Amino acid sequence: MTASQSYRVVIAGGGLGGLTAALSLRHKGLQVTVLEQAPQLGEVGAGIQTAPNASRILIGLGLLPRLRAIRTEPQDQVRRRWQDGSVIAMTPLGERCKREYNAPYWHYHRADLHQALLDACLDPAGPGPVVRIHTDAKVVDVDQADETQPTAVTASGDRYAADVLIGADGIRSSVRDALGFPDTLEFSGEMAYRALIPGGKIAADPATRWLVDRFQSTIWYGPDRHLVHYLIRGGQYLNVVAIVPCSPEIERAWSGPASADELVNAFPGWDDRVAAMLSKSEGDASVWAMFQRRRDPVWTDGHVALLGDACHAMLPYQAQGASQAMEDAAVLAEELGAVPVDGVRAALTRYVARRAKHAGMVQEASLRNKDFYHLPDGPEQADRDRKLRDFSGESDVSYDWLWRGTPLHDKDLEAFDYQFIR
Repeated sequence: MTASQSYRVVIAGGGLGGLTAALSLRHKGLQVTVLEQAPQLGEVGAGIQTAPNASRILIGLGLLPRLRAIRTEPQDQVRRRWQDGSVIAMTPLGERCKREYNAPYWHYHRADLHQALLDACLDPAGPGPVVRIHTDAKVVDVDQADETQPTAVTASGDRYAADVLIGADGIRSSVRDALGFPDTLEFSGEMAYRALIPGGKIAADPATRWLVDRFQSTIWYGPDRHLVHYLIRGGQYLNVVAIVPCSPEIERAWSGPASADELVNAFPGWDDRVAAMLSKSEGDASVWAMFQRRRDPVWTDGHVALLGDACHAMLPYQAQGASQAMEDAAVLAEELGAVPVDGVRAALTRYVARRAKHAGMVQEASLRNKDFYHLPDGPEQADRDRKLRDFSGESDVSYDWLWRGTPLHDKDLEAFDYQFIR
């Protein structure tokens, strides 16, 4: 894209999806401004996974050196029974992902991945115009009086006109509300405890020392609840996500703090090692009501489009929420970067055509996994465990479908050899 063709894009939301979009659009030569509602740009203290489909996009943006410095690589995905911790199944990750899917499966601290994206957006040596970032800038309205120049209006009254406005402002998107799109938010009936447990505490206890012997991603299955944990920052922390039926208080409040005792008490009768692990949680644990958006292909209005949770928020049973937002970002940039400003409307239409069906399938598969993960002990549970052992299926979508290839038309990404990555 030549300098005369470059135009302005405003992105509401500076999370992982918004910054991936900002960096992707910068690489296409567009002038990008990010409006973030928080006083300081950053991410919550929690872990995050990038499966090969997302890793491939991030590495294609030139982030490999930054990612290498912050990643932890799980060697296996382990599935365990709730009562005795017996292994139902184990799926190799590590070298297998790079060999079979030609991209890595990596874990990170969310704040580290966010910082890597932010640094790349602001790096003066990077390709394209440096991204402008404004914090304490919550978008509360969209002025579309001139539909080719949508204007983001912030809570403080500031106005940011652009040729394109992207709503990457999360599950409770103000941009979505301003456009008058249908309310597709649905409550799951569940809540998720999130905690980072110091790896030193895990290693010091003989009951939990085994958790740091090998980097793995572990899922425990039980009636009405399940538990996920994996190490980040090279073992500095054990990231824990524990999903249980939601309390009325958290359903109303959406989120709140959580104690170690609450975490332990949420898993009565489970293997003693679960209590030993959860009891080591410290003061930054939290609990969140879990909502999703009903599948909906309406993501655009003129020169305004939605991205990530704003249009396809999903439950975490595929660990694909952030990865799908990154796919959105890459496809959006590919479409906008290929047209002058008078082609924006058609480019956004193509973006939705390429992404809505795919993301919607992941949404629905994630929802179905909610029941699949939480079956009571009995014939259905036994059949599920057999499927997991054979890996003949977890949901309606397979890892092959999720992880293989790229959503882009970029032949370099298909041809690039990731197997050298260590």
